[in-house]
Amino acid sequence: MATLYSVQFDIADEPVEVPGGTLLTDAAAKAGIEINQPCGGQGRCGICAVQVTSGQVRRRSTMRLSAEDVEQGYALACQTVVEGDVSVIVPSQEKIQQHLTTGQSATDVSVPPDYDYLRDQTVQRISLELKPPSMEDQTSDWARLKTALLGKSDLGNISISLPVLQKLPSVVREGDWKVTAIVFKDNDTGACASAEVIDLLPGLIKKDAPLWGVAVDIGTTTVKVMLVDLISGEEKGQATEYNKQIARGEDVISRIIYAGKESGDQVLRELVVGSINELIGRACKRGKTKPDQIYKTILAGNSTMMHLLLKIPPSSIRLAPYITVANHPPVLTAAETGLNTFCQGKVICLPSVASYVGADISAGVLSSGMADTEKITLFLDVGTNGEMVLGSKEWLVTCACSAGPAFEGAGVMHGMRATTGAIDEVWINDENYEASWRVIGGGKPKGLCGSALISLLAELLMTGVINKSGRFDFSLETSRIRKGSHGGEYVVSWADETEIGEDIMLTEVDIDNLMRAKAAIFAGFSVLGDSVGVPLESVEQVLIGGGFGQFINVEKAIQIGLLPDMPWDRFQFLGNTSLKGAYLALLDQKNQDAVAEIANRMTYIELSADNRFFDAFTSAMFLPHTDKERFPSVNPGGKKMK
Repeated sequence: MATLYSVQFDIADEPVEVPGGTLLTDAAAKAGIEINQPCGGQGRCGICAVQVTSGQVRRRSTMRLSAEDVEQGYALACQTVVEGDVSVIVPSQEKIQQHLTTGQSATDVSVPPDYDYLRDQTVQRISLELKPPSMEDQTSDWARLKTALLGKSDLGNISISLPVLQKLPSVVREGDWKVTAIVFKDNDTGACASAEVIDLLPGLIKKDAPLWGVAVDIGTTTVKVMLVDLISGEEKGQATEYNKQIARGEDVISRIIYAGKESGDQVLRELVVGSINELIGRACKRGKTKPDQIYKTILAGNSTMMHLLLKIPPSSIRLAPYITVANHPPVLTAAETGLNTFCQGKVICLPSVASYVGADISAGVLSSGMADTEKITLFLDVGTNGEMVLGSKEWLVTCACSAGPAFEGAGVMHGMRATTGAIDEVWINDENYEASWRVIGGGKPKGLCGSALISLLAELLMTGVINKSGRFDFSLETSRIRKGSHGGEYVVSWADETEIGEDIMLTEVDIDNLMRAKAAIFAGFSVLGDSVGVPLESVEQVLIGGGFGQFINVEKAIQIGLLPDMPWDRFQFLGNTSLKGAYLALLDQKNQDAVAEIANRMTYIELSADNRFFDAFTSAMFLPHTDKERFPSVNPGGKKMK
């Protein structure tokens, strides 16, 4: 039996006892302290550094720590084990989820003009007046309800869930034999048609009263929820926020690694379920309803997010030959998934394509209209995972690359979501290198959102503040360029100009993260086109989805090498195509089937096994690219047009 040791954290009221060999992160969790581990506990990021002031510990790794740091007692909590009674100081951690604010709207949608609730919707609300039983008619309550349902609608084979069966006798009598059934029907017809009674309410509910459903996009960085009245098809409330899993891994690989730790899969599941439930609650407040009145949920997200939500082991996604456990999970209930909607309400996960191309892309191809066009189209979803699809109504090929969360505002010192207080556009004077900016909602800035980061990087390059390698020119006469703890940095706004009371800046570390992200995306669609013999010049339109796609400045994105150098009128920004696709599938079974058909049509190309990707990535790790002929319109360091 392992010896127990006492661990006292400075921000905890009481010490905790843990067996020898326990990681400091696990000891902290036992003390109720959350220590961020954006690298998934691999010891790569250094964010979880703590200071051991007394006692014996063993450091498995000191990556990101200097010899002086170690001498002062600093240790990586995810790589350090307890070997005696210890005291630990937890420093203020770098804010992984900066400026967490709920967006009022995740995306705009409009009800399809031909939407017909009775024809298209799989969740039906049916009001019934039952004939009371008597000594002459001793038909069971369930048989009586079933007969009434068959007489009212063509539902085929009708079943009932056990929880509804258990409350059936009290409901029919409370309603004086007037009841309203909530029925979930499949998409089959004729003899194969079936339906399930998932809830039963006393009394007759008005035909135009709302019937609630939600569409959810589970992103690696952000989660978005849309509340919908299934009767009218109208969106009634939205909410969006960072995925709480970021504290345990900024990208899917880090989270897969963390899921392999003891109880790691449970921790990640609880974090994402907590994120979704919190947002459902916020959306319901806007829609003036309650979560337990939601009967149908459609989920879109990448393959790893789906696995983690359902607590399906995701390790095979990371390891060759890179396969999922399942691309199309079965229909589930809210109780099975942990969602706080109606317990017997249906939860439908849209189908994924492969390990790194998920249901968010299947849904995005549907909502973008790409699957129905004759034009050769490049569809991009710019997020933590850079997924892309090339093709038309005749053929579709797809691939994915790990772009990281930089363009979504995470992993950047002063990054934030595109919400009130975020700088969304930056201009730099090419004579004195002074900055000016625009803030969403006006007022003082709080940070830099994704579109601002693209704009700022382009401005720094085009004015010569940084070179093609992303390094600062310290010979320029301006106080905005300086050396800091993260290397070179450029101050966008001074502390007295900001809402946060500190300088808002971009560091060389931030620039490296942005360059890696843009290089991965550019390399991805370059190799995708090369794989099917379609050069980028042949692409007739580029459709861009993702949380911030609609805010990208095309000129600036081309200048840094994020987008191909082609006429601007070929680019269309569609916003959150994943959530839009989930919304369409929520309304209409035909759209849900169409997403499945799109997923089956797509041919997946695994970039991690393709040496061309690594060559293309290396070539793209310059601004805008090592091959000048790919970007003839860009003149880095030159004087901009006045």
